[in-house]
Amino acid sequence: MAYTPETRHAARALYLKAWTPKEIASELGLNSTRILYHWADKYGWRDMLREQTIDESIARRIETLLELESPTKGQLDMLDRLIKHHVHLKKFRSQEKQNTEHSNTQQPPSSSKPKSKSNGKSSRTTQSDDKKKKKGKNNISELSEENFKSWHDSLFEYQLTMRDNLHQRIRNILKSRQIGATYYFSGEALENAILTGDNQIFLSASRAQAEVFRSYIIAIAAEFLGIELTGNPIILSNGAELRFLSTNSKTAQSYHGHVYVDEYFWIPKFDELNKLASAMATHKNWRKTYFSTPSAKTHQAYTFWTGDQWRKGRDTRTNIEFPSFDEYRDNGRLCPDKQWRYVVTIEDAAAGGCELFDIDELRDEYSKDDFENLFMCVFVDGATSVFKFSALEKAMVDISRWQDFNPRDKDPFSGREVWLGYDPSRTRDNACLVVVAPPIVAIEKFRILEKHYWRGLNFQYQAQQVSKVFERYNVSYLGIDTTGIGAGVFDLIKKKHPRETVAIQYSNESKNRLVMKMIDVVEANRIQFDAEHKDIAMAFMAIKRATTNSGNNMTFKAERSELTGHADAFWAISHACINEPLDHSEKRKSTWQTT
Repeated sequence: MAYTPETRHAARALYLKAWTPKEIASELGLNSTRILYHWADKYGWRDMLREQTIDESIARRIETLLELESPTKGQLDMLDRLIKHHVHLKKFRSQEKQNTEHSNTQQPPSSSKPKSKSNGKSSRTTQSDDKKKKKGKNNISELSEENFKSWHDSLFEYQLTMRDNLHQRIRNILKSRQIGATYYFSGEALENAILTGDNQIFLSASRAQAEVFRSYIIAIAAEFLGIELTGNPIILSNGAELRFLSTNSKTAQSYHGHVYVDEYFWIPKFDELNKLASAMATHKNWRKTYFSTPSAKTHQAYTFWTGDQWRKGRDTRTNIEFPSFDEYRDNGRLCPDKQWRYVVTIEDAAAGGCELFDIDELRDEYSKDDFENLFMCVFVDGATSVFKFSALEKAMVDISRWQDFNPRDKDPFSGREVWLGYDPSRTRDNACLVVVAPPIVAIEKFRILEKHYWRGLNFQYQAQQVSKVFERYNVSYLGIDTTGIGAGVFDLIKKKHPRETVAIQYSNESKNRLVMKMIDVVEANRIQFDAEHKDIAMAFMAIKRATTNSGNNMTFKAERSELTGHADAFWAISHACINEPLDHSEKRKSTWQTT
């Protein structure tokens, strides 16, 4: 069977992201995996993959798995294995570093008898095996600070800076994506729990993200310390408890210990979360560590970061200055509110020894605003956005609580009606398809069940992928933007599903109608989506007010970018939700203004 160049390019992109041939064949609808092996040899994909470091490949694969809405058991097992392998590589490099330093500082006399490398290795291995046999699960009685030296050697400079400030009662860290913060804080908490017996508590937006901490802790313990940790929570032999909680845990307030709050700029109702964290770390001997990539200046946590929350209501504090952004990047600063703040951009990570990124390539891949937000710790200014971040926060939920939805089933929504919204791929945009569960009764909300992105593919492939969704769900409506390539996708889908497929022809009036509909839905708190899907929130934030070319009318514009799913996700969702009439319920007073 002949495949189009677009399909081959899509396969190449997935191959370089470390997808397996089987997964690529399934995703692209290929007849077999043979063609993938052929392409890999013919077009040199294998060599391209070899040029990537092993760390890059693992990081890409982990990121791919974390982006899945509801990973299967097999994919979760693979995530655990990747984390273990990542930790194994960290140990291997720390040992290489130790060996290099040892060989540079010690030169034995020529007359001295050299030690047998094989015997030394065998001895260490035997001792390690003996320790494993003597120790039971979660038994850390024989461990001391010396046992963590190899783990310390695996850290980058900026991670060591965080460790040097472990004594600070409150650490507040703004960071770039993918710099190993989860890995570091997992090891830090484990070391502290073993050496002091103190409890450690991890708070994340979802249970899935909290489990990543647990996986790293188990892997670090096995690889660097030779001990097996089990349980959830993990309770060590010295009584220390390591608990992994999502922010909606009803029992969280009953625990106490050192608290780690992950991605706190993406957690709704930060003020409530902060009270919870403070309650768990009330005693002066407990520490609190907040770390996150930035979201929007309108997030509740922004004033917590800037110090404005500390200044509020105190006239004597109004003119007290905090360190500058550049000073935060320079090994951090202890601030007037007794918080130690630290900023680690991707440039800082590279300067600190992390060589996993090609910064120039990332600058080329992402728009200027996206690069600064994702990698340079710059907040999005939501002042000009149509949608308030505080309103979008209410929509971000842990979808594991949706008891009527199981994405792993052949019939994920038990035959219930769903609507689809599709924003087709144009020149460099992503094609985005969303599966939306419409409300049946007034109390229900629109729920984003699934979200798919496809990039750089022709309309035949896009239509094929949309058809697959029809096979899994009871689809009663599909709204497609028929501008440009969307017309081709519409024609192909319309032949198979004539009753369900509806064309949306873009004009200033239709675009305004789509945005006004979503304003109505968001303001009324009638929509929900997975809190892990930060791209959906940022897609809404990308919608700005604007005027038409004539300057006589108001319209809306989307800041389209290379970030996966930015404005595309918003338009796809609006194409689905517009199927509900604007006057679905009694009118509410809107807080949105046009000026």
